[in-house]
Amino acid sequence: MKISKEEQFKALIDRIKRLEALNGLSKHECIVQGVLDAIDANELEVHASLPSVNNLIQYLGYARETFAKAYRDLIAHGVVESKNRKGYFVVSNNTQMKQKVAVLLYAYDTFQDTLVNELRTNLPEEVTVDLFFHHNNMETFEDIFNRIQGRYTVYIVAPIENKDSEMLLRSIPASKLLIIDRLMDLGDDYSYVSQEFEAATYAVFQELYPKIKKYKEVIFYFRENTAEPNEIKNAFLRFLKDYKVKGRIEKQYHVGDLKKGKLYFTIHNPELYQMLKEVLQKGWTLGQDLGILSHNDDVIKEIISGGITTFSTSFARIGSEAAKFVLERTLIKEVVPTTLADRGSV
Repeated sequence: MKISKEEQFKALIDRIKRLEALNGLSKHECIVQGVLDAIDANELEVHASLPSVNNLIQYLGYARETFAKAYRDLIAHGVVESKNRKGYFVVSNNTQMKQKVAVLLYAYDTFQDTLVNELRTNLPEEVTVDLFFHHNNMETFEDIFNRIQGRYTVYIVAPIENKDSEMLLRSIPASKLLIIDRLMDLGDDYSYVSQEFEAATYAVFQELYPKIKKYKEVIFYFRENTAEPNEIKNAFLRFLKDYKVKGRIEKQYHVGDLKKGKLYFTIHNPELYQMLKEVLQKGWTLGQDLGILSHNDDVIKEIISGGITTFSTSFARIGSEAAKFVLERTLIKEVVPTTLADRGSV
């Protein structure tokens, strides 16, 4: 729906002021990025006139040369044109100049490396991809967000699931934002390529039940208030109840905890490797003396200790779909399936 000239002006001023509140952006960058974001959000359409420098000075108070430099840059980008004595006009909605992609993830891990490698493989060499990690810490997330907002053409974000994170992400035009990994549906216009945890985990336990029932007990090492998904914990507890399986949740593994006849499940890779070291030292056989189940597959788990039974989404798929979004900017809403790799460790 076409908006009035007054609404266009107000929307542009609001965008510039929001960018102004971010640390690290110059006034000139706020103007340029504000106009580009307004075009991406269809608040400024092709042929729309931009506010006069005098009007912008009145509402924002910047120096005249700051606006003049910003408008010159927009002209150089090819999205704005100056018409003699008539002012400045939007002439193109192609704001995708040199692509710079910001990827904000939970933390570095081998499966995240798979995602990023697939993303880079499917993008042209001239596209810059910068990685950032928030470690499920909202203060870190906000700090990174404030530093990168307005500096990239596309943002690929694994979100922290809370209202503060959601509010920050909504400040990015939908055409520039892709949510990955954890599902946060920001509305009809926003894209995501995510995984689903609860139903998928429950289905995996159901599939493994013929093997699980041979163990005396199932122990799940799970850390509350971390990046580990609560949905997996919920699925585990529901499975124990529905199938009358003896099991419990422990905060973390300690060397010496492992006992024969039990099945151990961990999401945390460093913990997994410590457990495998203990199994090796004791000369036990996985799948016979005890069982080990892991989450999030990678090439290491395919080969270590004869192969570890793992259930995982396809991070390669998430990476390739993210590359497609960067290049095409078309709406995508996809939940990537979870699959079980049964390698005999259960």
